[in-house]
Formats: sequence, structure tokens, C-alpha cells
Amino acid sequence: MSRSLSVLGPPTDDGLAGLILAGATGLGVDLAHGQTDQLVGYLRLIDRWNATYNLTAVRSLEAMATHHVVDSLSVVVPMRRRLPGSEKRILDVGTGAGLPGVVLAIVERESIVVCVDSVGKKAAFVTHVAAALGLENLSAVHSRVEAINAPPSFGFIVSRAYGSLPAFVSATRHLLALGGWWMAMKGKVPHQELTDAASLGTAFEIEEVSIPGLRAERCLLIGKAISESERKL
Repeated sequence: MSRSLSVLGPPTDDGLAGLILAGATGLGVDLAHGQTDQLVGYLRLIDRWNATYNLTAVRSLEAMATHHVVDSLSVVVPMRRRLPGSEKRILDVGTGAGLPGVVLAIVERESIVVCVDSVGKKAAFVTHVAAALGLENLSAVHSRVEAINAPPSFGFIVSRAYGSLPAFVSATRHLLALGGWWMAMKGKVPHQELTDAASLGTAFEIEEVSIPGLRAERCLLIGKAISESERKL
């Protein structure tokens, strides 16, 4: 006989940690014990704030572990492959509840992560997460990314839910470091968006991603700006 949710009770920290660890292992990401604890703590904070601020439509903590945390971990290995063993400057655009920026700040502790969102309550939440989890490498900015006046210093600019690829590129080009990478997390491969982005002087490659525990299409679009001479080749 099946047991009701009320009998099973709410998810435990160990149960959530197990889901995250299994997903991370499937993606080839090694998590230290302290990092797993912080990721579970992050889920608890989302759950607590969600009741008031509606940060995410996903309500189940177990679903958040897979749909949000493990999904965000899918960019870690591609990042490390392109810039191994060194500090990274990462900009997360349209971060929402801090995805994937908070996850990257936890896992890539030597890197600097800046999360940007045009909604004040979401930027405030990320600031709270940074303080609550002791993430000194994480900060949040309440702004439209187009309005940010800063040097082009980010080696990686990532987005999980910003919009179309051409809009993402156009809004962030002024912040991308020389030789830096755009990384857009998508569902199905958006072929028309890739064609439109190419007309903006970019070259993107497609990495198909399989998220452990998530039955949905996922891909990662990884691109660089190319010079006029490269475009003519």
C-alpha cells in the first residue's frame, strides 16, 4: 500500500544531499562535503523565501534539487575545460533565485561570481544567500545588464533564463573579456537563435546535456566573439 506524503514527511537534509551528490556524480563534478551542505542550505533558503517572494514555480525541495541545483551544475565541467585551474570571473545574467550563479559560487570557490537581475527582490535574495552561507566570492546587482557600466572583465557570462540568444549576446557584449565565453543554458537546440546570433559576430557550439534525474531536453550553447577577419574565413 502506498504511503501518503504526510506519512513520509518532509525531505531531510541527508535526502536532499543524496539527490545532489548523485546528480553531481553523473555530471562528473566532485563535491566536497561542505559544498554539499551549502547547496542544501541554499535550497532551504529558496524554500523559505519562496512563500513570500515567489522566486520559483518549482515548490518541491526534491524537484528543486534536480531542476535547479543539479541542472546548474551542468555548466561546471564545460567551464573547467575551457579555463582549468584558475580564478574565473563569472557574470550570471537574469539570475532569478541565483541560478546558476549561487551554485557556481559554492562549487568554484576561487572564482568571483556576480549575479544580475532587474527585479530587486531577486537580487536581494542572492545578497542574503551570500551572507547566510558565507560566500564572500558572491555578489548581486539590481540592474538591467545593459545599463551596467563596467570594464569588459568577465571570462564567462552565463544565462539560464534570460531570453533569446541574440538578445543575450547584445545585452552583455560590453562586459565580456577578450577571449571570454558566453554560456547559455537552453532546452531544445534553438537553431534560429544560433543563426541570428552568428550575424552578430559570434560563433557558438552546442553541447548536449543529460541531467541526471531530469527527463527533459537540455543543451548548453557556448560561444565567443569573432573578429571581422575570422568571419571572412
